[in-house]
Amino acid sequence: MKFLDLAKVYIRSGAGGGGCVSFRREKYIEYGGPDGGDGGGGGTVWAEAVDGLNTLIDFRYQQHFFAKNGQPGMGKQRTGKDGDDIVLRVPVGTEILDEDQETVIADMTELGQRVQLARGGNGGWGNLHFKSATNQAPRRSNPGQDGVERTLWLRLKLIADVGLLGLPNAGKSTFLAATSNARPKIADYPFTTLHPNLGVVGVDNTEFVVADIPGLIEGAHDGRGLGHRFLGHVERCAVLLHLIDGTSETITEDYQTIIGELEAYGGELADRPRITVLNKVDALDEEELASALKELTKACGGNVVMPMSGVAQTNTVEVLRALRAEIDDDRVRQKPAEEQAPWQP
Repeated sequence: MKFLDLAKVYIRSGAGGGGCVSFRREKYIEYGGPDGGDGGGGGTVWAEAVDGLNTLIDFRYQQHFFAKNGQPGMGKQRTGKDGDDIVLRVPVGTEILDEDQETVIADMTELGQRVQLARGGNGGWGNLHFKSATNQAPRRSNPGQDGVERTLWLRLKLIADVGLLGLPNAGKSTFLAATSNARPKIADYPFTTLHPNLGVVGVDNTEFVVADIPGLIEGAHDGRGLGHRFLGHVERCAVLLHLIDGTSETITEDYQTIIGELEAYGGELADRPRITVLNKVDALDEEELASALKELTKACGGNVVMPMSGVAQTNTVEVLRALRAEIDDDRVRQKPAEEQAPWQP
């Protein structure tokens, strides 16, 4: 299934049915009077966050969503049938934006959340509504109210507990593959990952979700490389895992590039808890490792830097435990008892 995190849709609510002008006509009833019924209301367009979806690919093949119109009123005081509603089923974490792509109409962050996007038009009154003591045979009715037509953008921001950050080929996909059942594409060239991947990792009988974000380059907040749209996927993460390629000759510059992009993106992204990891330490000897750690620690302002190798799975468990410590208990899931590791004396 292709990953799609941005989609444009056209919606229109149903128009209300028109009121009816009718008079009772029966044998032996001389003054039947008006009996025109009201029109039915138009259908409403809703958005609902549902389970089992993690992409907007469904909206690639259908962009138009029109609710049904209300049925006109009829004689014998019969009200027209209301138009059927239509529901846009979106993944949890979807933002619904106006046509300008800036105004947020709704943020679907909870399962089962339901938001009204376009209200159906009211049905018109039939001539029975206009009957009075001075106007006992009204010949007027109201037309139904028009529906609402609008263009919207759907933007998906993944709901993950941990977001992986780093330059292309920093080892993010390798780390995800080594710690979860996810199978992202791994290769020795930049921009191997072209769309975010999710993986469930486990440590100490708990599980949490990790998002592998495509590699960022300088200017990503302005749309360079794979663009700033992927930075939105880490906005909802509880903690960020920043991977630095230990074999790079520009470790300090690599670190500053990502930090600069986080700060330029805005919001609270730069202030989010962050674990800094020096990756690919299996390719370094002791002297090179000590030098790289010293350089990166200085660039981090003295904060702790964890050495790791995703390929050799060196210190991956320690990194997972450090991430788990930054995640609130209500966001993690306890492993079922049958999946937990047996007790060791």
